[in-house]
Amino acid sequence: MPQDAFTLRHVARELNAMLAGGKVNKIIQPSRDEVDILLYAGGKTRKLLLNTHASFARACVCDAPRTAPEVAPNFCMLLRKHLSGATLTAVRLEGFERILSFSFDCTGEFSRAQRTLHAEIMGKYSNLVLTEGGVITGALKISSLQENFKRALFPGAKYLPPEPQDKANPADHAAALERLRAFAGGDLAEFLFQNLSGIALPTARLLAQQLGGRSEPFIDAQAAEEQVHAFIFSDETAPAVERRGGEAKDFYARFPAGERYESVNAAMAAYYAEREGKRDFADKKRKLEGLLAARRKKEEKKVNLLLERERECADMEKNRIAGELITANIYALRKGMEGCEPVNYYDEDAKTVRIALDKTLSPAQNAQKYYKKYNKQKRTLAAVAPQKAEALADLDYTQSMLANLARAENMLDLQEMEEELRAAGLLPPEKKRAKAAPTVPFRTFAAGGFRILAGRNNVQNDRLLRAASPDDVWLHTQKYHSAHLLIRTEGKEVPDEVLLAAAEICAYFSDGKAGDKIPVDYCARKFVKKPSGAKAGFVTYTDYRTILVTPDRHAALEE
Repeated sequence: MPQDAFTLRHVARELNAMLAGGKVNKIIQPSRDEVDILLYAGGKTRKLLLNTHASFARACVCDAPRTAPEVAPNFCMLLRKHLSGATLTAVRLEGFERILSFSFDCTGEFSRAQRTLHAEIMGKYSNLVLTEGGVITGALKISSLQENFKRALFPGAKYLPPEPQDKANPADHAAALERLRAFAGGDLAEFLFQNLSGIALPTARLLAQQLGGRSEPFIDAQAAEEQVHAFIFSDETAPAVERRGGEAKDFYARFPAGERYESVNAAMAAYYAEREGKRDFADKKRKLEGLLAARRKKEEKKVNLLLERERECADMEKNRIAGELITANIYALRKGMEGCEPVNYYDEDAKTVRIALDKTLSPAQNAQKYYKKYNKQKRTLAAVAPQKAEALADLDYTQSMLANLARAENMLDLQEMEEELRAAGLLPPEKKRAKAAPTVPFRTFAAGGFRILAGRNNVQNDRLLRAASPDDVWLHTQKYHSAHLLIRTEGKEVPDEVLLAAAEICAYFSDGKAGDKIPVDYCARKFVKKPSGAKAGFVTYTDYRTILVTPDRHAALEE
């Protein structure tokens, strides 16, 4: 992304036009890397977003929702102290560096001061520094002389711009001309990037195209320098977001193609909103996956322990039969015997069976020993059975949530899953009740004049069931976790091709997505029941039929 001086020059002009004369109403710091300043300018409140994250550093006006922390960080408190109620007088680019300076006229009851907030948009070195009279009042990221002996950033130190690179300033005609004359051929974009300050490699590529995309030395370096200067310092813009495969890859102040925007600010805000949205989605999804994976591991361990206890009781009937056979043959046994071989009257062939005896016990005591072991195993199985059923149900529910999570497509999907996890006690309740999130719509498809609705998660699956009419057709994959689907019949007979399409969609949004010939059950909604107290997404159904299909999203049918 070309967050270079070339782009920031246009950003500064646009921000100055939008915000100059605006009054600071509110300042928040939603994260350690971002400060938002709300100003009343141009007859409405605008939000100036200043971000210093290594991958998302920028300064723009946008409406992206942000939540202020309960306790404001120190730098936020400092800005509130010195800038609250101040008037933004100007936004400018410092020289031809990646530094935007926001000048404020700060008037108090008994004082007046001119303060400047420097937004250094420099990748991983990005920072916000508040100064007064050239002296640092505070910085978002403090550095001492020990950390950076060339440039200290702490209160009371003189504010110095970053040390210049060994590049020519494009505004200096003589220096730029000297560098261009030194071009000996090769990759012109790389040469411009390495020799001219204030331009990123993407901008250098555009500039190289403007110069004809040459790879040999300039015949007329003077003319080339004039072209370079005209390109860089022209006020002409063609803001756009470059997309590849539908995904935003970069934004530009001037770009011959791409998705057009009315301003550089709008292109930048749209690009970063999409990038940050994808990052936040991936982070939250990874967090939920970690939580559910840990829970699944714990539940699998519990199930295995219960199965092991069941296996330990596998010889329960043998112990009962041994006790009975010892009792039936007690007249022929005596203390001190190490075993006996009575006829097993439970065996169809009446074969003898070898029974081990404790020679220190009497025959009656040996019988009681076997009965006691049998009764203990019987009690164990009786106790294990409900525990096992509950553990298997919990494991199945966790696996269903993991399957739903794999199909999540946006932040609202994840927010609904978080609500489900909180309701299930798997996440702690929110400390501060947030504003109710909008209800996420079902996935909707249209086929043959019928509407097909698909749930995105367990909560939606339950909601889909409640919204259905008795004669609507309900679908779910057999032996796989999947979305619940519903065909709205409105009293009409569902054609086979519509039923087939719905079944293929159901198979696509299931664990069997990568397979073939996936069984999908379908029946009328009236035959689907939600047991009382059952977990979200769990139902029972009867009077169903099964169809084998190949998974297909049918994106062309999606509304």
